[in-house]
Amino acid sequence: MIRVVFTWFMAVLLVIPAFSGNGVKGDKTTVGYVFEDEIVLPATPVKDQYRTGTCWSFSTLSFFESEMIRLGKPEVDLSEMFVVRNTYSDKAKRYVRLHGEGSFSAGGAFHDAKNVMINYGIVPEQVYNGLNYGETKHVHGEMDNMLKQQVDVVIENKNKKLSTVWNQPVEGTLDSYLGKLPESFEYEGKNYTPKSFASDFVGLNMNDYIEITSYTHHPFYTEFVLEVPDNWSWDNVYNVPVNELEAIIDNSLANGYTVVWAADVSEKGFVTSNKGVAVLPAAVPSEMSDAEIARWEALPEREKEKELYKLDKPVPEIQVTQEMRQAAFDNYETTDDHGMHIVGTAKNQEGKVFYKVKNSWGDYNEYKGFFYVSKPYVNLKTMCIMVHKDAVPKQIREKLKL
Repeated sequence: MIRVVFTWFMAVLLVIPAFSGNGVKGDKTTVGYVFEDEIVLPATPVKDQYRTGTCWSFSTLSFFESEMIRLGKPEVDLSEMFVVRNTYSDKAKRYVRLHGEGSFSAGGAFHDAKNVMINYGIVPEQVYNGLNYGETKHVHGEMDNMLKQQVDVVIENKNKKLSTVWNQPVEGTLDSYLGKLPESFEYEGKNYTPKSFASDFVGLNMNDYIEITSYTHHPFYTEFVLEVPDNWSWDNVYNVPVNELEAIIDNSLANGYTVVWAADVSEKGFVTSNKGVAVLPAAVPSEMSDAEIARWEALPEREKEKELYKLDKPVPEIQVTQEMRQAAFDNYETTDDHGMHIVGTAKNQEGKVFYKVKNSWGDYNEYKGFFYVSKPYVNLKTMCIMVHKDAVPKQIREKLKL
């Protein structure tokens, strides 16, 4: 589905001055972007994936934690590394069965967390934090490389058949770095297994959660396997027009459902420094006078780029079409980068609607780890979303036969 190997230190792309750090609307003459939150749905505290490619696990579990709150269940910090540990084990088996022709990396997809919950259950963070290797924060480069070498050695062996113990070194590496998986544990005075904790404490029906995208190389209102490297398990997503993808996000938030968002974050307009906003500036703002347009056209390309992404005030944005989405996906301009959690909406000082996004890079900015993304950015750069099926508007659910 989405390649989510983006880490916090890759985010310093651009700095925008004069934000309202608390989301309070300021004077329209204020430099930069100022936001007033409108919808803010309950979410657990921001986590930090640090130097790992595990945003798919962090974002999906954040979503499930919000779903528990929505349903009146206790707030809990679920273990991202329990999901990563089980997913890596399953991914190794698939990779070897495919003779190394599939994907084997730290990246993953929203449905990976869902599948772990179904097949293995889940545990709280305090039971399994995955820090078994002398670090206080998650750092997976060494482990990722070691696992890749191990599975490649298995595939390249000269014995003409696999041994019966080929996966034991892989499991040993995972145990060494992340820790052995608990068979049972105590939480708040009760004993659980990972499966009983998922069913009795978390209590979410994983069949209620679906992934949705918008591309024209498959028919709308059907399911298909999204052709990106980190959809290693070949799970299906639903396909809708881009205007309906936006309608699903809006309807979800308006009715109390958060959304997991997978997107390309390589654009220069994706600003995730200490002033968090993501936009798609239009090349020639429509309100330019003839003289300003002439000045713009006379600028060298590098100067145009500086002007375009200076963003010292809200700027007009690209009007996204279905054709633009498809072209960007087909030519690799939109790639599977990062998974995040949309928890609300806001308006900037000009009244434009933005989505409020919970990231997994810790408390790295003035918004305490959240940022704001424009609708044009979401419409062009979304790879897919995951929502509760009841959050989909009725008329779209009927088209999808949900």
